Amino acid sequence: MSVAYQQMPAFNSYGSSCSTESCFRFPRYPNPVHTHKRRSPRWRSPKAAIIPNSHLPMRSFEVKNRTSTEDIKALRMITAIKTPYLPDGRFDLVAYDALVNMQIESGADGVIVGGTTGEGQLMGWDEHIMLIGHTVNCFGGAIKVIGNTGSNSTREAIHATEQGFAVGMHAALHINPYYGKTSLEGLVSHFESVLCMGPTIIYNVPSRTGQDIPPRVIYTLAQSANLAGVKECVGHERIDQYTKNGIVVWSGNDDQCHDSRWDHGATGVISVASNLVPSLMRELIFRGKNLSLNEKLMPLIDWLFHEPNPIGLNTALAQLGVVRAVFRLPYVPLPLAKRVEFVNIVKEIGRENFVGVRDVQVLEDDDFVLVGRY
Repeated sequence: MSVAYQQMPAFNSYGSSCSTESCFRFPRYPNPVHTHKRRSPRWRSPKAAIIPNSHLPMRSFEVKNRTSTEDIKALRMITAIKTPYLPDGRFDLVAYDALVNMQIESGADGVIVGGTTGEGQLMGWDEHIMLIGHTVNCFGGAIKVIGNTGSNSTREAIHATEQGFAVGMHAALHINPYYGKTSLEGLVSHFESVLCMGPTIIYNVPSRTGQDIPPRVIYTLAQSANLAGVKECVGHERIDQYTKNGIVVWSGNDDQCHDSRWDHGATGVISVASNLVPSLMRELIFRGKNLSLNEKLMPLIDWLFHEPNPIGLNTALAQLGVVRAVFRLPYVPLPLAKRVEFVNIVKEIGRENFVGVRDVQVLEDDDFVLVGRY
């Protein structure tokens, strides 16, 4: 890869690489016996302990069901799969399995399990890893399973990623630390802590995290053979920049993915809309430039993101009758007027292009179950 950029400095921090070295240096503190005395002129503030990495990744080298980074780079349509619920808020695995099967039948290359769309942010890690393992166990031979094991806590990201690969996921999706944001050097250290474990997609969505991952961070991380690419939500200019420098990138925006793919060199899309119209989204990504189809899908995509994702998707799948109308709070369904609008959009695009077989319905407010404890 030939890239004109200045690499960021390398930082050796606990968990940032897969070294087997173990060397500890501890700070020297003043003798407790003399702490009540005046500081001598030579007194210096104690330095923080520098603890080189001694973390060994919990990983297996068995080859069954393993996927190379190059295999992940070749994926074009990846669906950020919805997680459906039973009335008490637990996972509805029957409905979930049906959703994944519909993706496989429609030609999706991969699924993101427990991402933003799949409401990983509302899961405990035990059920999150269970869902990844269930997906691999049932469908891992037919579709690539990418587990969202990212966190704003590096410790949690390491632990979840170890567990995700241990249960067989093919790749990990990692977001940058949100809310408690870090420096750019901190971003590099955070991602390097998990990159050593297996194929990884970095997810850049500043509208949610409050912090952009700039290209120089990605270029530094690209030195790892495990970096599969970037799910990029910033736009076409950033996608252009990556593709011209040999970085694989997926559009994270359904409304831009057609142009990103055919005009700016994106490998494909990590999509929300493909939960609803997987065959049409596949056609958009695989079969060449198609402005008329792209225009046809815009009303649906605009409707989906009228409120923050996954509110629209959850409402739509319930109206299509493929999941129960159960929401884990704080998500609530779209208002009645938008539900009526969705019925009209389905009729305009054609019910046969959507998942499921039931007629689309306008659900009433009382049809929805909102669960705060589960």
